[in-house]
Amino acid sequence: MKEFYVIAIVVMIFVVIFQIAKASEYVSVLKGEEKSRKQNNRINGFLLILFLIFGLYGAWYCNELYYSKTLFPQGSASVEGEKIDLMLYITIGVTGLVFVITQVLLFWFAFKYQEKDNRKAFYFPHNTKLELLWTTVPAIFLTVLVVFGLKNWFVMTGDAPKDAVVVEITGHQFAWDMRYPGKDGKLGKKSYKLYNQPLGNTLAVDFEDPESWDDLHTTEMHLPVNRPVKLVINAMDVIHDVGLSHFRMKMDAVPGIPTTMWFTPQYTTEQMKKRTNNPNFVYEISCDQMCGKGHFSMRGVIVVESEADYNKWLATQKPEYFTLYPNKDPEKQVPVTDTTAVGTAPIAQLMPKNP
Repeated sequence: MKEFYVIAIVVMIFVVIFQIAKASEYVSVLKGEEKSRKQNNRINGFLLILFLIFGLYGAWYCNELYYSKTLFPQGSASVEGEKIDLMLYITIGVTGLVFVITQVLLFWFAFKYQEKDNRKAFYFPHNTKLELLWTTVPAIFLTVLVVFGLKNWFVMTGDAPKDAVVVEITGHQFAWDMRYPGKDGKLGKKSYKLYNQPLGNTLAVDFEDPESWDDLHTTEMHLPVNRPVKLVINAMDVIHDVGLSHFRMKMDAVPGIPTTMWFTPQYTTEQMKKRTNNPNFVYEISCDQMCGKGHFSMRGVIVVESEADYNKWLATQKPEYFTLYPNKDPEKQVPVTDTTAVGTAPIAQLMPKNP
């Protein structure tokens, strides 16, 4: 029923506009076309000034109303993101100033130089100086803005600091999975041919590579505060996009082509709860690339914590190798008792071997 009323209202508005147009046409016939046209010009010129005033006021009012609901007031949650914010402020400032100037001139000229009996229009088909001016000046400003963007892009996609935490994030319809290197600090190899081999190997990790035996597989990302983080980004099926709006970062996840970016978190999750006055605040990972019917639900969670809490969390995680091959788990091995002395088997006997 609601949709019916909306359609009816829209139809009535069109009918009213049509009737007003027809009435205006009849009035023009009675008054004379020329006189009516000049009168309409004066009315339209006045309306354009009103549109300019209310339009600029509306833009300002919307900014006042919704600015606090954006991510700008809380600031960037990463050190590198602060430069992204600065770039955005500069871009908004430059383009906003140009917008205001051009719109004021446009509507003011339409009002001031409207048709009058004692005024003759001046036409000129070409002006080299004017064309150079409105081509060169915007080109210079745009070049500067592009340079700002490229500089920040090269930083976030360049080599991460040597002490950076490495986290692999893989997108698939419709979730995110994380993989952390173990104590060796290296991620094991992967091969798409090993997907679900063995069953449950959803990241297609090559467990014949010893470097993969201590890798951790999680569905929640934990990061230490004030320490660089390098993300190695993958996709299993279609193109996804790792969107980290709080950190001002995003990067495509492309099947078969790993991408990387790095940043330094500067506020823990608990600190951001206080900064935002939101006790339920969480850092989110969004998919910023349409990836299918479940795209809206593709959400991940990041927990930023102190270095000590991060290390405690790592200590509670079990390598995926032992989950998929429980018989290789040292904690589940049955000690071998020596017949001549009470004790356990040598440590070497309990270490994981090639599956």
